Amino acid sequence: MSGMEIASYLMTVVYVISFLAMSAILAKEAGRQIWLFDKGREKQALPATLFRLAFVGAVIWPLVLALIGDPIKPDPLSLALDGPWLDVLGHLLVVVGACVALISQRHMGVSWRIGAAEGELGPIVDNGPFAISRNPVFVGQALLFVGLFIVLPSLIQAALTLALLVAIVLQVRIEERVLMATLGQPYRDYRRRVRRWLGTRRSAENPTP
Repeated sequence: MSGMEIASYLMTVVYVISFLAMSAILAKEAGRQIWLFDKGREKQALPATLFRLAFVGAVIWPLVLALIGDPIKPDPLSLALDGPWLDVLGHLLVVVGACVALISQRHMGVSWRIGAAEGELGPIVDNGPFAISRNPVFVGQALLFVGLFIVLPSLIQAALTLALLVAIVLQVRIEERVLMATLGQPYRDYRRRVRRWLGTRRSAENPTP
């Protein structure tokens, strides 16, 4: 692995550790359980499984590459996307994504949770990064994984990135239904102001993504 690849991998590991540590800290501050994948009426097993697969794979797969190399030979993605400038771009996305996700997670404070369930949600957080995205943590995670794929292009890393993106899309739709049912009009107003992924609305008439 090159220096840039090692740096991107270490940044990913730091993010995963920081995510878990901050989740524990915020759970203590909130005084309640924040792991909600197995609670509520919504079925969250599939996105939960995909999240686990993506994050565990992001930590283990680069080690496999470093120790034994890519078992898929020749790997068409590795051949097509290898290059120093792509490594720089990918590393930049990894760093920006990790920072955005961690800052957004911390900004949620006692409203932080992993998954969603009726009656287990804190108040709406609509300032800071949440003033320009309803899901800045997920946006940051997506950037991190896309960046890691650019730095370490392979079919396996592409599959891990796809698993993460599918998990995000599924989970966001679940959480939107739970938030709508639990928080009602305040959440509808928030949806009218801020887009699902990035940006605000000039008109408050259209609450769609």
